[in-house]
Amino acid sequence: MKGYPAKVAYLDRKRTEALMAVNNLDALILLSPESFYYATGAAPGVATMWRTAGAVAVLVPANANESECAVVSDLFAEQFRSSSHISDIRESPIWVETSTLDSIDANTTAPQLIANAWEREGRAPDFNRPATFDPAICYRHLADALSEAGLSNGRIGFEGAALTFSDYELFHSLLSKVELVDASNVIARLKMIKSDREIDNLRQAVQLAECGIRAVQQAIVVGVTRNELATCWKKSIKQHQGDVALSDSWEYISVGANPWGGNKAVQIGDLVKVDVGCLVDGYTSDSGRTFVVGSPNQLQSSLFDALLAGFAAGSTLLRPGVPLSDVHSATLQAIRAAGFPGYTRGHFGHGLGSGVGSEQWPFISADATAVFEPGMVMAFECPWYINGLGGMIVENQVLITHDGHEMMNSLPLELTEIQI
Repeated sequence: MKGYPAKVAYLDRKRTEALMAVNNLDALILLSPESFYYATGAAPGVATMWRTAGAVAVLVPANANESECAVVSDLFAEQFRSSSHISDIRESPIWVETSTLDSIDANTTAPQLIANAWEREGRAPDFNRPATFDPAICYRHLADALSEAGLSNGRIGFEGAALTFSDYELFHSLLSKVELVDASNVIARLKMIKSDREIDNLRQAVQLAECGIRAVQQAIVVGVTRNELATCWKKSIKQHQGDVALSDSWEYISVGANPWGGNKAVQIGDLVKVDVGCLVDGYTSDSGRTFVVGSPNQLQSSLFDALLAGFAAGSTLLRPGVPLSDVHSATLQAIRAAGFPGYTRGHFGHGLGSGVGSEQWPFISADATAVFEPGMVMAFECPWYINGLGGMIVENQVLITHDGHEMMNSLPLELTEIQI
């Protein structure tokens, strides 16, 4: 979460209100660092580095006209106030000692200056800082906020996916008066539809990633290693970053017969698989292209043509109202019909957004229950990894529009020949 600029929150209160109404919830409690940023627009702070719950939290009432409440680390409280719209802030101390001096009087001793500062802050004489943070303080703040909102006996959805079993025991004990409901699916559905600003992030991310892919393509020569291509990728996106809020990047580049790693030097006939993404304000793109050094042989062409057939078949169904499972079925059937009846893959794509990894719910899978809706941004992919031959992938980033879809990539999908 480092490097996120201060911005207005991404969370859509009206849509949140509608989803909570459907699920009969009086409020939502968000606990993960990503959800905290999504709801507040402010960085969650260093205490979330361990990814255990209770460092921060956001309470979102069902009524969109009622203000949210945020529990923040005391070290980041001032930064939070300057970067979030939320005014109901409850502080939770972390291990870092800090004080605020409004002014420095040369005639006042250092101990007295610090004592005066602590007094202004309301620090109790028996105050002690925890080893890291105390989740009990966070959960008590939530209980107090619920009580003040008249929701002590309410039906409260919480981000169960952010809690471990041991986290939940304390969480439940300190919020025992309310009816707690795991609302991880509600939060996932909320994040599934992107706002215009989120779409802009993802569009900038994929455009920047394509600059990197082009640079990798130009750098492919006999003798260049996988690691050198990866370095080329990283340098290129830095060079083309401009004023884009690039927060990170990732790459899965493979060269030659081993699709899973190694630092092989490029040789004539090798496949070079480039599966990469850039993160803009925490939102990750995901695109994949495949290159062959020289002309492809018959095996390479046959396999890649099957992937293209699957991609073409699935693409025709990328529109609102179509079940994601239908796209999986059409894609799979087309690849099998191209001569590979045993081909199988768990999913042919996934949601994109801000999260721990590059893949988010929903997935284009056989058991998917979601249908496409306008505002979804998905990665649609047809990969194949064959030990002894190499990796191949066709992958685009797709925006679902009101009347169909927009492919957010511009690079050609075909197996691209690198003429040496």
